[in-house]
Amino acid sequence: MTQFDARPLKTRLKKTRGRRASSTQWLRRQVNDPYVAEARRQGYRARSAFKIIQLDDRFHFFKPGRRVVDLGCAPGGWVQVAAAKVGSTPENPLVVGMDLLETDPVPGAKLVRMDFTDADAPRILRDLLGGHRADVVLSDMAANTTGMPDVDHLRIMGLLEMAYDFAVRVLAPGGAFVAKVFAGGTESAFLARMKRDFAVVKHVKPEASRKDSAEFYVVATGFKGTE
Repeated sequence: MTQFDARPLKTRLKKTRGRRASSTQWLRRQVNDPYVAEARRQGYRARSAFKIIQLDDRFHFFKPGRRVVDLGCAPGGWVQVAAAKVGSTPENPLVVGMDLLETDPVPGAKLVRMDFTDADAPRILRDLLGGHRADVVLSDMAANTTGMPDVDHLRIMGLLEMAYDFAVRVLAPGGAFVAKVFAGGTESAFLARMKRDFAVVKHVKPEASRKDSAEFYVVATGFKGTE
């Protein structure tokens, strides 16, 4: 989905004494965001569902029968999309979501509350996938920011590298890694590593990403496998 049939007129918020300017700005953006309204209409838990839909429309990493793990899955919007795209069912669950936060159940998916950086996480994932490797690893995680660019850059890169390290441990040959990054957040050495491990590596900003956001997504396909 890239367009909607009708764009609602912008809604003005009533002034609320004591509300922070940043909170008012966020609320105004939510109220007037067509993706927020469309997510509610279609039953998605977050507008970010449209980001993964648009990325898959372009790169086709979701295929029926593929096994998917979503790191930092709460509130579950990407899990909802993945489960529908790959045909995950309660009888044959193909999608696993991991998060430190509790995530409400998603039909056809297995959700586990745990830290994916735990030493046992790859083994637990294999068990949840019936002994199989994953075909797709997703990460829409974002590190908490401090407002100090240098520190924030290190946090962003650190989280991305941890997700990537997990991915290469659990992916099957030919698999895909899809993760959120930010402008200036993919250092050359890390990007070179990805290009060694995958056949194709692309940077993309889906239409559902807000124009004022520095976020991009890296989509790496054709995992070459580990020795």
